[in-house]
Amino acid sequence: MDDVSKLMRRHTYLTKASMSLTYGILVSIAVNFFWDPGHIYSSGVTGFAQLLNTISSRAFPFTISTGLGLFLLNIPLFFLAWRAIGHEFTIFTVITVFLSSFMIQLLHPVPLTHDPIICAIFGGAVNGFGTGLALKNSISTGGLDILGIVIRQRTGKSIGTINMAFNALIVIAAGFAYGWPYAFYSVLSLIVNARVMDMTFTKQQRMQVMIITNRPNTVIDSVQNHLRRGITIVHNAEGAYRHDAKTILFTVISRYEMNELEEALLESDPNAFASISDSVKILGRFYEPKP
Repeated sequence: MDDVSKLMRRHTYLTKASMSLTYGILVSIAVNFFWDPGHIYSSGVTGFAQLLNTISSRAFPFTISTGLGLFLLNIPLFFLAWRAIGHEFTIFTVITVFLSSFMIQLLHPVPLTHDPIICAIFGGAVNGFGTGLALKNSISTGGLDILGIVIRQRTGKSIGTINMAFNALIVIAAGFAYGWPYAFYSVLSLIVNARVMDMTFTKQQRMQVMIITNRPNTVIDSVQNHLRRGITIVHNAEGAYRHDAKTILFTVISRYEMNELEEALLESDPNAFASISDSVKILGRFYEPKP
């Protein structure tokens, strides 16, 4: 068993390392092929690194490149992650940020087009896809991700307001640096980035599940063997057509767990009826795996 465990862990590490490299390549393509030629700013720390690059090239005798700025800005967050989140998480975050910075430096800008709308859309799409892949493999891309995890762990609250304020400052900076139309182009890129990231990374999307079955114990055992989810049981339900006894089960899962839920239902009760809908808001405790 120890050999199998070591092999599985090694496979996980290799997968994460390859996804870190993939993300680094994709974010460098977004920055060098689309955002920089189109004068578009990204969100978060990457956008702040672009802003530093613009300011230093205009006001300082030296230029802080986007790749170097990205790594330097993340250094204090690495220490925070090491102390507050975990060592393995921090190590892979450092690897991901380093590879991103290195690839941004390595790939020289290739202006496929200077059209700001095209650059905003495709830059946001490429970066959103890369970020979604990284998050799907439990890899942090650094920046505000780290701050968000720490605040959520300690307070149970998200940093949505901080995130929005930070990105608003970057958008305003884009307006001052290149003109106000470019501020709106940067907003367009942020929207595309978020949309593509949500399409790629589905773990944070909550789904409410209602299962109607006449084999509740079997279904509950199967679902809880596949998923770490609580289930609420409603007894004494009745089918309107045949008036046979039914039991209703309620649970909430992430969209990422849909395949596991389907497998559990097929194993336990292929005739079960399940209704699944998007959950708008959840109050109370919802289990999330630690990063």
